[in-house]
Amino acid sequence: MIMIRAVVRPEKSGFVLSELHDAGYIGVTKEEVYGRGRQKGITVGEVHYDEIQKDLLIIVAEDKDKDDIIRIIMKTAKTGNGNFGDGRIFVVAVDEAYTISTGKPGL
Repeated sequence: MIMIRAVVRPEKSGFVLSELHDAGYIGVTKEEVYGRGRQKGITVGEVHYDEIQKDLLIIVAEDKDKDDIIRIIMKTAKTGNGNFGDGRIFVVAVDEAYTISTGKPGL
């Protein structure tokens, strides 16, 4: 199993979630997060914003689905020609997962 964490622009997360749902990837956790990437924040006029709002989408899936999920996120979260701040995707291995209500292992 893998865990994909995608940090995306808030205005794009609805589109990403919709595309994931349509492709059959229903289980997603969404959280509002704040941070900065390589651009070190953003300056608008005289004001510098050090922390920029993003949405964090967390998906745990089978290894075989990794490339499809990443493709969907990349296609849907990218702005026009691609801009700084479009986001980042992290993939990590998941050794075990359990359903709390049943105690059953796996997805």
